[in-house]
Amino acid sequence: MTTHHTAKVEGLDVFYREAGDPSHPKLLLLGGFPASSHQFRNLIPALADRFHVLSPDYPGFGNTDMPDPATWNYTFDHLAEIVDGLLATVGFTGPMGIYMQDYGGPIGNRLIHKHPDWLQWQVIQNANSYEEGFTETWDGIRHVLWANRNAETEAPLEAFLQHDTVKAIYTTGHPDPAKISPDNWNMDLFFLARPHAHRVQLDLFYDYRTNAALYPEWQERLRTDQPKTLILWGQGDIFFSPEGGEAYLRDLPHATMVRLNSGHFAIEDCLDEIASGIKDFYDTNVK
Repeated sequence: MTTHHTAKVEGLDVFYREAGDPSHPKLLLLGGFPASSHQFRNLIPALADRFHVLSPDYPGFGNTDMPDPATWNYTFDHLAEIVDGLLATVGFTGPMGIYMQDYGGPIGNRLIHKHPDWLQWQVIQNANSYEEGFTETWDGIRHVLWANRNAETEAPLEAFLQHDTVKAIYTTGHPDPAKISPDNWNMDLFFLARPHAHRVQLDLFYDYRTNAALYPEWQERLRTDQPKTLILWGQGDIFFSPEGGEAYLRDLPHATMVRLNSGHFAIEDCLDEIASGIKDFYDTNVK
């Protein structure tokens, strides 16, 4: 059964979901925009018979505190620092698997850089580390906002935080939208309606440029360390192209690649395939 907790980290109440026997192998689930650990609500119990699973909400996301961005820096460095602090506080450290989806990639890679001994194996699900992975959806961020951030270049990006686009993130590339619960985008929109929430997300859109700058470093680590890797890639992702998933195979030729007939949030309609794939990969390559 999944349990729900908060822990104090750098003065913030940080929310996390947890399930499984603490004596079992650890698996950290790191999710992405515009969601929270709610995106793993079905995957967590599906894995809890085999793993000790934990998934946090980042500051500004879900049920974790959202300090005012006028005084708190919303950067990927800072989010990773908070996640690191949470794991230390609750004792979820040491060798583990890390599941990285979307923003979970930049945060997970920062954790791995700081604690290389923690990574026993990894699952990459639509988490980009290559230039060719960006779809055209990113053009206004990559080619406009990153070049010159101001009110004029930010204004069009407000569309990413509105109902139709948030819904589209969940439904684009998914062959049967009836399988996608509207609770997903309605919950995200609830959290996005809070004071400062749009500023938080715009700050992170801008800071994503620091992730792109680190791509060569992350790629080099993959080539050098050859971590045991399962790649799960929704082929119709609105943000990250199939080429972004295939690019990992250049540096990880022995990785297991699973191409999913799905989109950004592949767990919504490929839960059984993902859960069984993770267990099979662990049994075959890690255990």
